[in-house]
Amino acid sequence: MAHLSEAAVAQITAICDRYADEKTPLMMILSDIQKEYGYIPLEVQELVSKKTGISVSEIYGVVTFYSFFSLKPKGKYVVGVCLGTACYVKGAQQVIDKFSELLGVAPGETTEDGMFTLDALRCIGACGIAPAVSINGKVYPKVEVSGIAKIIEDLRNQA
Repeated sequence: MAHLSEAAVAQITAICDRYADEKTPLMMILSDIQKEYGYIPLEVQELVSKKTGISVSEIYGVVTFYSFFSLKPKGKYVVGVCLGTACYVKGAQQVIDKFSELLGVAPGETTEDGMFTLDALRCIGACGIAPAVSINGKVYPKVEVSGIAKIIEDLRNQA
């Protein structure tokens, strides 16, 4: 989506128009765009700014503040490792390190094949099943370093 097609411009314009009567439409607009395209690059932020009158700097601030928005495309599988206190104490750092090693990416990056994005998450509220990993919204409980290769293999086989 680096250079917006006419269809993308029309879709984003329609999303903005959908919330034209809202007092504070930005979060709803960005959420819909994120769902539709998977990320919100600068070109899209500029278009939203033109349509809403909200400055690009304010839009960029929102996109970069909230972890569920992304400036770059994410992989087919978004692997989020909870690094909240309970998960951290139970070995989450070793879990994310192993995912990083096996996938060949650092947290916040996507594999070259576009299959996996690795994210470090704040507490996901799964303290009782720590260390927890979320993959596309599905929570994996009590993840052990020894089981990570199988998780990755199973996901690759589903693709």
